[in-house]
Amino acid sequence: MMSIISYLKETKGELSHVNWPTRRQSVIFSVVVIIISILTALFLGLFDFVFSRILNLFI
Repeated sequence: MMSIISYLKETKGELSHVNWPTRRQSVIFSVVVIIISILTALFLGLFDFVFSRILNLFI
């Protein structure tokens, strides 16, 4: 049981050394990820649509 408590104390100590992003940075990074995800989905959707149309021409 002591090892679990020791582990949790050490983990808490290590987490205090982490350089956490600010709220503003977190929001900006989240928006960037969402935008890139949407653009990637649109890009892949466009290719799927185009290749489906091309494939239907041959079938």
